[in-house]
Amino acid sequence: MCKIIAISNQKGGTAKSTTAVNLGIGLSREGKRVLLIDADPQGSMTISLGYPEPDELDITLSTLMMQVVNEERVSTDEAILHHEEGVDLIPSNIELSALEISMVNVMSRELILRQLLEDIKESYDYIIIDCMPSLGMVTINALTCADTVLIPVQAAYLPVKGLQQLIKTIGRVKRQLNPKLEIEGILLTMVDKRTNYAKEIAQMVYDTYSSAVRVFDTQIPVSVRTAEISAEGCSIYRYDPKGKACSAYRVLTKEVLNG
Repeated sequence: MCKIIAISNQKGGTAKSTTAVNLGIGLSREGKRVLLIDADPQGSMTISLGYPEPDELDITLSTLMMQVVNEERVSTDEAILHHEEGVDLIPSNIELSALEISMVNVMSRELILRQLLEDIKESYDYIIIDCMPSLGMVTINALTCADTVLIPVQAAYLPVKGLQQLIKTIGRVKRQLNPKLEIEGILLTMVDKRTNYAKEIAQMVYDTYSSAVRVFDTQIPVSVRTAEISAEGCSIYRYDPKGKACSAYRVLTKEVLNG
């Protein structure tokens, strides 16, 4: 059985792509077959995995979704890239923004990604979707095909307040499009544990949401190393294996595996 996890937050700068990459490679290191899907036209996940010019790629997520829309043969084999750390990737680029606009008049437009993954998912234990920082149609597609949503949130007041809107959207998708959708958990990122402010934010998240939603025990610390890895095309496990961020992502992987 394949589990599909959407990593989503409508606010940018929450370490969403970093979390998607390092959770995916963490799961691969635990012996799982993992497909990463970049569903963000900025291509942050694609860049982080060693493709610094995503706009030069011929076949991306938007190509595949358009093939589904047009009822053409879907060329998934050509689209899936293989990363040396054991994960597969369906990349993304700016064309995804154009697709978002062109999907407006498409019948059953919320279900395109679900259709695309119907056959692909048989080959994997986990599919992790890095959503764009908005609640547009591509993100709705990701939530409609996902089993769970992992919400990374920066340990600061405004990002935490913005969680309410995302949780409402997830509830709406669950009621109308995907009854099996659950929240995997809220993950605090970019946490500076030396400050009282970070402790207060963490407590606020726990007090506000933990009765209804899982709040991960793991907190991802603020780290220069984590910021550097996107330019290296590899995971934190390879770039800084003894660092605090690596240790945190290792524990997060175990939490996800253990449910």
